[in-house]
Amino acid sequence: MIQQLPSTPVDTLARIVGLAVLSGAVAGAVAFAHRWYARERIPNGVAVLAGIGAVGIATSTWRTLQPFLGGTQDLVAPTEAAVTVVSFVLAGLTALVGARLGDRLTTNVAALSGATKLDDDVSRIVGAVGRVVAVTLPESIHDIDGHDAVSEGTKEELAGSTFLFPRGLTVAELRERLVARLKDDHGVGYADVDLAADGTVEYLALGSRVAGLGPTLAPGTVAVALRADPAFSAGVGDAVAVWRRDEDGAERVVTGELRGVAEDVATVAVDATEARKLDATERYRLVTLPTRDRPEREFAARLRAAAETIGAVTVAPGSDLVGVPVGSLDAAVVAVHPESGPVEPLPLRSRTLAESDTLYVVARPSLLRRIERAADDRAGEPARVFK
Repeated sequence: MIQQLPSTPVDTLARIVGLAVLSGAVAGAVAFAHRWYARERIPNGVAVLAGIGAVGIATSTWRTLQPFLGGTQDLVAPTEAAVTVVSFVLAGLTALVGARLGDRLTTNVAALSGATKLDDDVSRIVGAVGRVVAVTLPESIHDIDGHDAVSEGTKEELAGSTFLFPRGLTVAELRERLVARLKDDHGVGYADVDLAADGTVEYLALGSRVAGLGPTLAPGTVAVALRADPAFSAGVGDAVAVWRRDEDGAERVVTGELRGVAEDVATVAVDATEARKLDATERYRLVTLPTRDRPEREFAARLRAAAETIGAVTVAPGSDLVGVPVGSLDAAVVAVHPESGPVEPLPLRSRTLAESDTLYVVARPSLLRRIERAADDRAGEPARVFK
């Protein structure tokens, strides 16, 4: 049966007003949820569709359409059709009003509940308007201390350029994607980026990609290519003795580290002072030696190829680091040099820092910069350098 109209005009008016209120309430609830989840205002069309949909369900509109879908019921009476049209029109208008109220309510609730502060403490979503996050690089790009600088052409190409990323990323995720884009698309080896909550790049420093054999050589050593016959089982990294045969017999020339073999040519890393003993026109024989621990050279070689770098930081009077144990820093402190006294290598974790102490720290450039600010910051927000 087709639903009949109320018997009085008052009942009809009450019905229309009730449906309009229902539409506005449903649209407001949908707008509230959309703003809370998506961080943007709901489109008007979606809000109107939600409100009118609720009205359609409430009035059982599908029954009204049955005659046009092959049903046997009579056509809708003109008076009831007019009331239905008016109800839907008012429902659309109240849906727009309800959507605005729901969107405004979401903003007020977030502010009152301290959601902004909570997002700052727990990986918050990057604030953005639209469906993508646009990240624009600054015009001034710095160099990372401890790494080779990128070319000026690369800096000019990147300065002021804009990268687009999908919405819904946290600040940490956006930073990782930006660094990956810089490395993959522009051949950058290292990137130190500080991002604001809205995706603005506050600081950018770049370093070139480690390439070739040179960056992996420890200080004071050089790589030399020799015509030599290494042992069959010799591999890269083995300690080898370079021997030369002459009329008087065999003579050991230098000792080094095997870095590569190509047919009858071997690349050996030797002390720079001993490299002049080798002759490119002679043929040598390599003898594999027992393993020798050279921690200082291995550390220097690995550090040059790693993302971390080493820096020297002096603790200023009144800074946040005065009286702090070394072990509480979120970085590796390899040495401490007091103002008066010898250098203390690998200090104990319980060793407290004092004014004018110089720390030698191994850390990523971003953490190293924060430690430098903490060591010099006498009246400001504490830097995040502690575990």
